[in-house]
Amino acid sequence: MSKPNSRDKTVAQNRKARHDYFILDSFECGIVLTGTEIKSVRNGNLNLKDSYASLENGELWLLGMHISPYEKGTYYNHEPERSRKLLMHKHELIRLKSKTQEKGLTLVPLSVYIKDGRRAKVELGLAKGRTAHDKRDMIADREAKRSIARAVRGKGSYDED
Repeated sequence: MSKPNSRDKTVAQNRKARHDYFILDSFECGIVLTGTEIKSVRNGNLNLKDSYASLENGELWLLGMHISPYEKGTYYNHEPERSRKLLMHKHELIRLKSKTQEKGLTLVPLSVYIKDGRRAKVELGLAKGRTAHDKRDMIADREAKRSIARAVRGKGSYDED
């Protein structure tokens, strides 16, 4: 998977996905959009919360992503929450299908970005759900690291003569 580089413009991120899931692997895929949809995406008018990807009949679909209607569009504007087709190579789709059939694995969009100023791309993550216990452990670890960092910074700034 190629990560977004400095020329790529990140339009939206799904921070809740990294909180609710363990991300095991990530993939880059294209997305099929209409004219007014790509204009709204370039303006950053989209929401990835509660969206997911699904394999149906050998095709990959993104469900639940909300793209706001383009404000300067006409009556040809798009439907905000329609299913959108994702584009990947066939061998990648076969690999994803076998992995998602494992217990508890799902595909969630992690971010949407414009690659090389031209094409909209979606970063999909192969994810396993976290339990409430896992989330509490993660928060406790983060707080412990913060307190250690504070102690180290505080200790270095005081003279103990």
